[in-house]
Amino acid sequence: MKSVVRLLLAGFAVSLMAGCASGVKHSEMAASLPTLKQGEGRVYFMRSASMFGAAIQPDIRLNGDVVGESKPGGFFFVDRPAGKYVASTSTETEKTISFALDAGETKYIRSYPTFGVVVGRVVLELTPPDQATTALADLSYTGVTMQVPKAK
Repeated sequence: MKSVVRLLLAGFAVSLMAGCASGVKHSEMAASLPTLKQGEGRVYFMRSASMFGAAIQPDIRLNGDVVGESKPGGFFFVDRPAGKYVASTSTETEKTISFALDAGETKYIRSYPTFGVVVGRVVLELTPPDQATTALADLSYTGVTMQVPKAK
């Protein structure tokens, strides 16, 4: 009986770990990130690596468009024209955050799970740049694979 319980616990742990982000760390790719185009700003979305709520990985929307997923231990970014934005996640309820993005500005939005009635919720919050850049270093990139221009 004990071996069955251990096997089930091990399987559960492996399934949770499979949901965590794995890939290139921000610290390894920071120097190769593309520069911002004129008139645009950058929005980072990040989530710390935690087992709490690891199975809850909702889409993240920006002004209604899916831009990525809230994955434990992961980050991604999007570049957008200066303007007003609403970022949101949705599980049993929708959680939103509104912000203005200026040209040349970088915003950092942290997502984190909280308790819900049936399913957990993923909340979004703006994070100060000094806290965000420290947290980003150990997070793995979960966005669209960046294409490096070929030399001519």
